[in-house]
Amino acid sequence: MGVDLGELPKISVALSDLAGKRFAVDAYNTIYQFLSSVRQPDGTPLMDSQGNITGHLAGIFYRNAKLLENGIRPIYVFDGKPPGEKEEVLKERSERKREAEAAWKAALEKGNLEEARKAAQATSRLTPEMAKESKQLLELMGIPVVEAPSEGEAQAAQMVIEGAADAVASQDADCLLFGAPLLLRNLSVGGRRKLPGKNEYVSVEPEFVELRAVLEALGIDRRRLIWMGILVGTDFDEGVKGIGPKKALKIVKEAHSLDDAVLKAGAGGQLELFRAVEHFFLEPPVKKGVAVQFGKMKTEEIVEFLCKGHDFSEERVRRTCENVEKQLKEVGAQTKLSSWQ
Repeated sequence: MGVDLGELPKISVALSDLAGKRFAVDAYNTIYQFLSSVRQPDGTPLMDSQGNITGHLAGIFYRNAKLLENGIRPIYVFDGKPPGEKEEVLKERSERKREAEAAWKAALEKGNLEEARKAAQATSRLTPEMAKESKQLLELMGIPVVEAPSEGEAQAAQMVIEGAADAVASQDADCLLFGAPLLLRNLSVGGRRKLPGKNEYVSVEPEFVELRAVLEALGIDRRRLIWMGILVGTDFDEGVKGIGPKKALKIVKEAHSLDDAVLKAGAGGQLELFRAVEHFFLEPPVKKGVAVQFGKMKTEEIVEFLCKGHDFSEERVRRTCENVEKQLKEVGAQTKLSSWQ
């Protein structure tokens, strides 16, 4: 879901400005987007002839191919074991998925395809098998895969702090609470996004959100940003009922500690949980000194995996691989030439 910090200061950039940059991609956040959006008109997931869902594979392959063509270097960071604080939130999400599945079925029975697709998008599940397939395809594309000990966004944030990546690529702002200096939103090549619940599209472009600028704009430090997130609700707590970003900001500005902020919000009964969440944001389990290495596209193995294994068009897959390889060779040649100038 991601934490709601309200409107944040951002800097829009062109896709061409991202060439040569390395981005630590929140893998689960991105793959869920594919599972949600790559569907048939009635909301049915994209599947192969064996009934296996393939939307995540289509999204990973074609989007990352375009990124590689544009000289952008993604690094996919996968979640490890979820912290205990997340257990209740995960249960709540499972319940919402069950409700969405019932709504999807009801909309199909009424013949309302638009309502059915909308409900279906909220039913997406990322299974261990899907995660395994995603990692396999990424590695065949030469894209590094990093396994986080716990939360992927915490690991991605650590990689940016250490300089192993230039920014965290995610739609969510959670990585800012983990201390990521820079967040990149809208790392895609589509240029537009469908408005929720409407048959309308809006133009989107990549945008940077800098932690330092956020803190300056809000007039708080990172610790208070964490308190603010906790009061609104994060991936590890449901927040305080009736507290939105504006009210949370006012409370944390007047508070001298998390306990003080929680009591001002009238949520003293949740103090123990909120303390644990604060500690997790400040001291998350992460790997330090992660080294990443980019590989080459393994075209024949990709064809075997996608086309023979999941019914993808061999002609389109080969053409996509060829375009990436051609572009990478041109970039390599330009790099060598520039070193002599």
